[in-house]
Amino acid sequence: MAQGDVRDFAEVPDRPSPVTLYPWLLIAAGAARDTVDGKFHPAWLAGCGLLAFAGLYMAATWIRWRGRPPVAYVMLVLLAAVTLSLNLGFGAGMNALVPLLSIACGAVVPWVMPFRGGHGPPLPLLVVFIVAFASMLTAVAQGASAGDIWAGWYGPALAGGIVAIIYRFIEAVAELRRTREELARAAVDAERLRFARDLHDLLGHTLSVMVVKAQVTRKLVTRDPALAEQAAMDIEDIGREALTEVRQTVAGYRGRGLARELEAARTALAGAGLTVAVRQDGPPVPPGADALLGWVVREGVTNVIRHSGGHECQVEVRNDGGCATVTIRDDGVGAVSSGALFSGVLPMGGHGLDGLRERLTADGGTLTAGPAPGGGFRLTATVPVPAGARP
Repeated sequence: MAQGDVRDFAEVPDRPSPVTLYPWLLIAAGAARDTVDGKFHPAWLAGCGLLAFAGLYMAATWIRWRGRPPVAYVMLVLLAAVTLSLNLGFGAGMNALVPLLSIACGAVVPWVMPFRGGHGPPLPLLVVFIVAFASMLTAVAQGASAGDIWAGWYGPALAGGIVAIIYRFIEAVAELRRTREELARAAVDAERLRFARDLHDLLGHTLSVMVVKAQVTRKLVTRDPALAEQAAMDIEDIGREALTEVRQTVAGYRGRGLARELEAARTALAGAGLTVAVRQDGPPVPPGADALLGWVVREGVTNVIRHSGGHECQVEVRNDGGCATVTIRDDGVGAVSSGALFSGVLPMGGHGLDGLRERLTADGGTLTAGPAPGGGFRLTATVPVPAGARP
């Protein structure tokens, strides 16, 4: 339903039904009885005034509940005018209507701070105070006793104040519920994004290796059937491994770890015809950083295989105790420019490095990539290593 449309009952959880306020009209039963007994003159005018009061009271609270505040405010102003007219025209016998007006104000007026900076009483309490103060002045003008004057103030103030506060509590609970639902939706969206990144990181690498192996098989099928058969068997093994990894990802598995990714990188790069050099310095990387850097190796090597067009690839892992770093460098020039490749926007709409950068940033890490001095490309990822972390 579009914003501003009249909302049905199920769509108005933040305000209680106005039916709960209608029994309070019994407060005006004394004024109605006096009208029937002929204590007000002319009685027909007093009766019409009471009917108009009851109709405006129910209409203002009902329309406000139905989600049309401007109309409800107009009804509330008319209700105040009728209340004032009946009090001035028929005297103290109509004073019972003022608490009802105060209740309507507490239910209809929105809970906002009327003064700059949010200081001062909320708007419904301020309106209720004004109504109560006007009721007290009316009692003074009617020559009422001190007790009646006090009752003329605290009755409307108490009735309207309690209703306003109860309505505010109900609205606050509804706001908290909506906030909780929005947080739940945001968590689901974040998990979907994480799962999409995991699938890309897992399958992107594996499928790239399979494509390379398939190209090798196609070239060897006529020249060396034995090697072609071996390459086909490799494709089969890689496919089975990919299926296992997908199942692990669905089960919540976050990655194979740095050691396994380095071993897989050696195999994949060698299979693609690149010379591989892997160097590790420092102590073993702790589990949290190990998993993150495993993703870095997987994504970086995948990009080298896909786009570098080079002949050599160097992978360096360093752990100095405060942070762990992985650097992947190749000597290629590739058909893809460094700006396109290392911005994370790969051909055919891929966003592997963007997802990797988001993953690292979420854990306090960094990712830099671009042309390397002397040619080729270089990708460097750094993640913090907590003090005292053990591998």
